[in-house]
Amino acid sequence: MNNAIFTFDYPANEPVKSYSPGSRERKELQAELDNLSNQQIDIPLIIGGKEVRTGKTEEIRMPHDHGHVLGHYHMAGAAEVKMAVEAALKAHKQWESFSYVERVSVTLKIAELIAKKYRARLNAATMLGQSKNAYQAEIDSACETIDFLRFNAHYISDIYNEQPHSDSGFINRIEYRPIEGFIFSLTPFNFTAIASNLNMSPALMGNTLLWKPATTSILSNYVLMDIYKEAGLPDGVVNFIPGPGSVIGNAVFSDRHFAGLHFTGSNVTFNRLWQMAAQNLHNYKSYPKIVGETGGKDFILVHASSRVDEVATAIVRGSFEYQGQKCSAASRAYIPDNLWPAVKKRVGEMLGEITMGDVRDFSHFMNAVINEASFDNIMHYISLAENSTDAKVIFGGRGDKSKGFFIEPTVIETSNPHFKTMEEEIFGPLLTVYVYKEKEFEETLKLVDETSPYALTGAIFAQDRQILDQASQALKYAAGNLYYNDKPTGAVVGQQPFGGSRQSGTNDKAGSHLNLLRWTSPRTIKETLIPPTDFRYPFMREEKCH
Repeated sequence: MNNAIFTFDYPANEPVKSYSPGSRERKELQAELDNLSNQQIDIPLIIGGKEVRTGKTEEIRMPHDHGHVLGHYHMAGAAEVKMAVEAALKAHKQWESFSYVERVSVTLKIAELIAKKYRARLNAATMLGQSKNAYQAEIDSACETIDFLRFNAHYISDIYNEQPHSDSGFINRIEYRPIEGFIFSLTPFNFTAIASNLNMSPALMGNTLLWKPATTSILSNYVLMDIYKEAGLPDGVVNFIPGPGSVIGNAVFSDRHFAGLHFTGSNVTFNRLWQMAAQNLHNYKSYPKIVGETGGKDFILVHASSRVDEVATAIVRGSFEYQGQKCSAASRAYIPDNLWPAVKKRVGEMLGEITMGDVRDFSHFMNAVINEASFDNIMHYISLAENSTDAKVIFGGRGDKSKGFFIEPTVIETSNPHFKTMEEEIFGPLLTVYVYKEKEFEETLKLVDETSPYALTGAIFAQDRQILDQASQALKYAAGNLYYNDKPTGAVVGQQPFGGSRQSGTNDKAGSHLNLLRWTSPRTIKETLIPPTDFRYPFMREEKCH
């Protein structure tokens, strides 16, 4: 028996590769892009480690070239969900009994396989299936996925070492048990890293899962499943069940052993799932743990002391990287009238240099939005501005879905701080700017705080330290991740734990120990070394007469 006390050191973040012309990583990525583009993959369900093909299939198409079919995937029904529940419960007994060192060893091998062997393949799958350029894929499916796995290895060491005080005559300890039952992970299309972490953080703590991936990220998620298997993740720990959300959700939430939900997606969907869990509380063996990150209406607030080039760069990067399809993307900006003409000019110059197109052409800053429904929704909001008397499109505004779902980076200027595009989540390359009077900064702080139901990310630009502090205090609950003089996107694991509150989710901070703690059910054990043999306490003894 190995009785060493083992801890995993604090890791470094995975370095971001440049993919510059002539580099080895660029050639490897291009080869994988060609490889995946020139085949059609048949993607099964994976339940208890076995491939399951239902015959009910849907095609996987490139968003930037929707006539190009990358493959098809099989869809789960109620019967397959039941099979997956049984597989997860069966695997739970073995997986939770492993030493955490053994579980960490598996997850660290996954990180190494992604970093060394499958980096190009995972990035290429993300690029083709989710329409990310090489840089956006690299910081997501490679670096962030690896960082989640490596940092969680350190965080679990810290958690397990957290033990209560033992007084003389007693030994006290805490066991960090996994949750009894199975966890349901429902993952989004926009980040391969989130899809991985929503499964692997509960799994690291000894839990087993049913995984319903977004239908628009099936290709990269299936690559993850292959990597998990090669790393030695036992069969049934993660069960891969793509398919219709309503069918899978009804089967999952009606099962007695449902014990937790790990979710990233829309606010509407999260609310509906929470309600489903509430309606079934009487049926569950335990109260389920519900962890979710939902929407955002993320802001850039600019003070009169700010620097124009810094603000303009944050607007362009923060709003339009990955077509604005980040829950942290800037979608509303408040800019004082003294700076707006210069900021507007600089933003226009930058947008004039942006090109968009196929991800296989590395010169493009932007690519396609994820699907036709998203395209139509975004264009609807642009149309609202074009036909409004208190808003106007000042940059972009055009879309073309003839070959791919392409929308220009679009900026709307409004005189109404409560215009629809200032308040509602859109999830696309669309920023709305409200120009406020320079002397009305304090009133604008209130506007920023009260305009949106969300509270995910935000950025404050000011050269005056007192202003930064004032704005931070006024917007204390307006953002779970707040940035000074930087765009409100790009949280890094281990550096900026991510999550928001209000209608943006439960704020359980992915990328820190806080999220891992949610996937435990601690048990306290007290051992008395010499147990008492008499029920009487000293105060009960009779006093002796003198």
